[in-house]
Amino acid sequence: MGVAFRVAADPSKYESIYTRPTNARADDQVRRNHSTQYISMPDHPWSRLRKEAPERYESYVDLVPGEWTRLKVTVDGVKARLYVNDSEHTVLIVNDLKHGDSQGSVALWIGLGTEAYFTNLRLSQSVAP
Repeated sequence: MGVAFRVAADPSKYESIYTRPTNARADDQVRRNHSTQYISMPDHPWSRLRKEAPERYESYVDLVPGEWTRLKVTVDGVKARLYVNDSEHTVLIVNDLKHGDSQGSVALWIGLGTEAYFTNLRLSQSVAP
């Protein structure tokens, strides 16, 4: 579950940063390292990004399945950052958003077969000085 951003008029084109809580506490370290992910649809699904740039678009964060998780995603130009549970430190940094410095809508994102709940959504836009 996570956030889709830069959603185009054609909703099959978007970017997303999301979490995978069941991975975070897995006994397999490789799976744990896939607790957060970035995708850019339709051309850069997770499978392509993982194959072409292993570890660059995924990271570990401690998540507890079934508990509320606070996410903060910031997007600026071609850079996105994910913060989890009010941490001051980023969990995932994407320095080369695949849609470039573009615009679009924001949406809530869940993967197929996932049950998720959202609350207290806040959107803000920074204004350049």
